[in-house]
This record gives sequence, C-alpha cells and structure tokens, in this order.
Amino acid sequence: MTTTNPASFSPDEYVWRGLTLTDSAAKQILALVAADPAVKGLKLGVKPSGCAGFGYTMDLVKETAEDDLLFSHHGANLYVPLQAMPVIDGTEVDYVREGLNQLFKFNNPKAQHACGCGESFGVE
Repeated sequence: MTTTNPASFSPDEYVWRGLTLTDSAAKQILALVAADPAVKGLKLGVKPSGCAGFGYTMDLVKETAEDDLLFSHHGANLYVPLQAMPVIDGTEVDYVREGLNQLFKFNNPKAQHACGCGESFGVE
C-alpha cells in the first residue's frame, strides 16, 4: 500500500520496520539534550512541503505526545509521530559534515524522488 497523505492511514495495516540512528546522530542528539535538562530527545516528523511533496521536521522534545513512537540508540531518543511512519518508516538518521556545515541526513528508502534544492522529497 502506498500513502501520499501521512494523516490518513490505518496503523493496523502496517508492520513497522522502524527508524535507526547512526552513532554520529546519537552523539549529536545527546549533545543537544545535555544543553537543556528538560529536553528528552528529538522529534522527527514530516510536513507537506516543496515541489516534491514532503519535508522533514525536527524539534526538541520536552513533552511527548501519546502517539509518538520512540527509537533509541546509545541513550539518544528519537520520537516519531505515528502519522509520519508511512512516509519515513525504515529511515536511517545520520549526522554528517558537508563542507563547513554539519546536519542531520535522512536515508529514507521510501523517498522516490527529491526536488532540485534538496528541501523536499516524494513517495510513490
């Protein structure tokens, strides 16, 4: 089953593969959490965006939502809203250096195409 609207799906129809964090991503999440004791981790979500369809969102988490799924690696917590799973299930979250920039990268097997600027992705 393919889904293009993360807000409309039945969770009973899916067997989740989950998300994984690289050691580098876990280390960065732990550094962000250490800066503010009230922060529990990061939340990765999606929103309609750009010309390809979806964009990733990342927010610091102080309070979790009832439908958040938790993925942990080396004590680093990544929360994902259940409604985002059809679009990002199976994604590996990495933290990389590209030139002078450091950023989270998403190796999403469901992403079929990306826009030219790299800010959004589409699923089939």
